[in-house]
Amino acid sequence: MTWWCSAQDTAWEWVWQPYIGVWLLVASMLLGYAAALKRLGPAEADPPATRREVTSYLLGVLVLWIAADWPVGPLAAGYLVSVHTAQFLLFTMAVPPLLIHGMPQWLLRRMIRPSWAGRVARFLSRPLIAFAVFNVVLLATHLPVVVDGLAGSQLGSFFKDMLWLFAGLVFWWQVLGPLPELQPLSYPGRILFLLLNVFIPTVPAAFLTFADYPIYAVYELAPPLGWISARDDQQLAGIIMKIVGGFIIFGTASVLFFRWYVREEREEAA
Repeated sequence: MTWWCSAQDTAWEWVWQPYIGVWLLVASMLLGYAAALKRLGPAEADPPATRREVTSYLLGVLVLWIAADWPVGPLAAGYLVSVHTAQFLLFTMAVPPLLIHGMPQWLLRRMIRPSWAGRVARFLSRPLIAFAVFNVVLLATHLPVVVDGLAGSQLGSFFKDMLWLFAGLVFWWQVLGPLPELQPLSYPGRILFLLLNVFIPTVPAAFLTFADYPIYAVYELAPPLGWISARDDQQLAGIIMKIVGGFIIFGTASVLFFRWYVREEREEAA
């Protein structure tokens, strides 16, 4: 039974394929969110979930569905490393901020109310821990031995995708700082955190862009698609990681700088 996207040794065809595991994950995220909003509910002093929060969460689940399901999922798993890189950016740079922004503060507080959950949340809220988690996952999951080793297994591909999502949530938690009691970074701290995370992704991006030969056997030996060679596909992957990833980080840092400036202006005027 095919329940998650993994590398196949068959020629690519534009024929829709169901992936039950992806559907179950998406359904559980939607049903869990709806049940939490309805059954738990905010305290009297807390505002209910806003339309913007609900829309953000739904968009996050939709992007996750697109990244994991057909055709992006199977193309990324065993045919095109450029799509694999785009999938990485969706799982780490697009889905997590949408999901975090879609969670009301009272719901996040309920989630970390157990003592063990609170300890984990405080530990992962440390900038150095978040920096290490994100970049270790980034580098480890782009090593040829890891990519080639996990690609052919549905369980391995699922583990890699969920690891990306976890690393992205830890990363964006530092940037968004949704809970004041967890001592979020100041605006300058968030900007610095973002900028420090620009440099390490250039390592796999450089290998992908400037390598003289394909570095991943799973994509080099994949049935050819006909419109792009393995080497050109790999170079495109490096460009996507460098330019698109950098645009997201620098764009977010610019927004944070603007918000910091506006806040300082208001405080001075007051």
